[in-house]
Amino acid sequence: MPESFAFAPQYASIPHRDHTAELGMWVFIATEVLLFGGLILTYFVYRHAFPEDFAEGSRRTEIVIGTANTAVLLTSSFLVAWAVEIFSPDTARIVTWLLVGAACLGLAFIVLKGIEYSKEYDEHLVPGVDFQFAGSRASGVQLFFIFYFIATAIHALHMLIGICLLITLATICRTAPTTRHQTALRSGALYWHFVDAIWIFLFALIYLPGRSSS
Repeated sequence: MPESFAFAPQYASIPHRDHTAELGMWVFIATEVLLFGGLILTYFVYRHAFPEDFAEGSRRTEIVIGTANTAVLLTSSFLVAWAVEIFSPDTARIVTWLLVGAACLGLAFIVLKGIEYSKEYDEHLVPGVDFQFAGSRASGVQLFFIFYFIATAIHALHMLIGICLLITLATICRTAPTTRHQTALRSGALYWHFVDAIWIFLFALIYLPGRSSS
């Protein structure tokens, strides 16, 4: 695999440079875990305080769209993992199309999320804008939707960043890919799988509580 022998003086070798890049992505993911971990911890605290209210709020979410988005995101992660697995100069064209396919699925996720937000706005479930909920559980349900919109909006922002990353990787892997590009692809894949894993947690916390008793 062609590779330039030029690398920054702080690296002892090309493998050292590539391992450092991947380590940097792991450190970044660790900081993101702290961010989402704080959100999820907050969710559990308030869910413990208002269990029935959070179950009621969960039943108001769009389970079909949430499930479809889970399938979309898992499929996109599969395509990215496939691209990492077969990466080589001989498979550059296939790798490019796999990354483009994953980016398109990411865009589909964002579109479905927009449709879901629109339906929730029409049903007056957006706190601080036009929240309306009859009954004694209104305060707890509003707390649930505050968490819902903050967590899913931050996740959607990470999705948009990931889509831009996949498109960039598809562009640079299209012609004469090197081991440096392979390292970039592996780091990008780590980020995309992390975003996928976070969604699995959010899906379980947001869409599933209270469904079995509805």
